[in-house]
Amino acid sequence: MSNVIGLVVLDVESPFYMETAHALERAVRESEHVVMLCNSEGDLSREDALLTMLAAQRVRGVLLAPATPERHADRYLDLPGELPVVLLDFDGGEQHCSVTVDNFLGGRLAVRHLLDLGHENIAFIGGSPDLRQFAQRAAGARQEMISSGLDPDRHLTEVSVSGIGIRDGRRAAELLLDGGAPDAIFCGNDMLAFGAYRAIVAAGLRVPDDIALVGYDDIDFAKDWIVPLTSIRQPIDDLGAHAAQLLLEHSSNDEGHVHRHVVLEPELVVRRSSDRRRSAN
Repeated sequence: MSNVIGLVVLDVESPFYMETAHALERAVRESEHVVMLCNSEGDLSREDALLTMLAAQRVRGVLLAPATPERHADRYLDLPGELPVVLLDFDGGEQHCSVTVDNFLGGRLAVRHLLDLGHENIAFIGGSPDLRQFAQRAAGARQEMISSGLDPDRHLTEVSVSGIGIRDGRRAAELLLDGGAPDAIFCGNDMLAFGAYRAIVAAGLRVPDDIALVGYDDIDFAKDWIVPLTSIRQPIDDLGAHAAQLLLEHSSNDEGHVHRHVVLEPELVVRRSSDRRRSAN
């Protein structure tokens, strides 16, 4: 049996996915497995080609961050070569094991923090709503507004961008600022937040004095950003450990394997980008 595990992600340049790859490598090191990192670039045809290639290579199994919206999960029912697969941050239903982080809770934690600081005019910058993690973070943000007695249609402005990098965050924040500065901006990942920060500063505003800023993922660089970034931390080491365990169990006992779904909880990490309470004036 092969000691190679495939890892297919949406973007190898994403710090979150790179940290996830390192976590998986640490998790499988003792069992003398190695991780082969593959980049789907969010493209379904490329994802199909990568899965076919990994099956032909007879890898032990694949850890997959899918490039498709969750409503199309049935495309993973008939994988090449009966390839053992564990889905990352994606609900595979009864057909696959999965490890996810509670993105809905993460959205609630971010908005609860901002509301506690007196910010009621909040913007959310996220990636494509077709991607589960961004849709659920936005849904959590809306629910926290509702639970606090605020109408999200009035108090929460949502902006979706096609990419998830710094330039995308900057462009989205520039559009927001053109319509008037919100009290706070919550971004669907830290890279978007870094871009939003650049737009805020370019507009002559300050973080957190004029606009509070919260990211998501708590990548390593968040704590070292120009203004250290408040972020929702994903338990990447736990994600890697659970995903590796599920895949090794599945590939070792395919016929008797029962698919399991692990849901992990995120954590709010408060830093200087949101450490000012909004003035009553």
